[in-house]
Amino acid sequence: MKNTPELVVMLTYDDRTVLNAAEVFEQCRNSKAKYWGFKEQPLPLEDMKKLFAVMKECGKTTLLEVVAYTEEECMEGARMAYECRTDFLVGTMYFDSVNDFCRTRNIKYMPFVGTVTQRPSILDGTIEGMISEAKQCLAKGVYGIDLLGYRYTGDAAELIRRFVREVDAPVCVAGSVNSFERLDELKEIGPWSFTIGSAFFDYKFGDTVAGQIDTVCDYMKQ
Repeated sequence: MKNTPELVVMLTYDDRTVLNAAEVFEQCRNSKAKYWGFKEQPLPLEDMKKLFAVMKECGKTTLLEVVAYTEEECMEGARMAYECRTDFLVGTMYFDSVNDFCRTRNIKYMPFVGTVTQRPSILDGTIEGMISEAKQCLAKGVYGIDLLGYRYTGDAAELIRRFVREVDAPVCVAGSVNSFERLDELKEIGPWSFTIGSAFFDYKFGDTVAGQIDTVCDYMKQ
């Protein structure tokens, strides 16, 4: 039986946290999504900490997604995740230092694989190479993988399908889930989770952010 993918609501637009993220969460706090997160830019750290604390008080599982490519920037993202007491650090390129930091602080780490560039991020590389890289990361103890499936320069559906089938760990399909057709694809493939950020603010699934969240949650269970 296929996994029913979990929606991760990202309070982000074009890979950056929306400035009114706290206000948006307040409007949506009673919606059906369990998993919530945002990016490491551009909110001040104190605002990030406050918002994650409110999410926790509402019983949400929290993620910080870091779009960074150097070891120094990725470590800074990991330190932010720890200061914010998030459950997950997703994104960053894999580094042993980041993995060790997360493992000793009980943060579930899900790095990117492949060649990731720009912001909003773009994914390049071979499917075989990404699967191999994921298995190496998992052997070192990461919790799962943050896969930029629909940002892939190749065949996105084939990448996601093969990756989920061949990588025995939680896979979060991150970025550009912006249509019911892609939701259907994810339902068929069955990754652990997927993120939606910009599409909610572009109203791709309805008229309000809270309404869209519930629509997507219900749709995935049909």
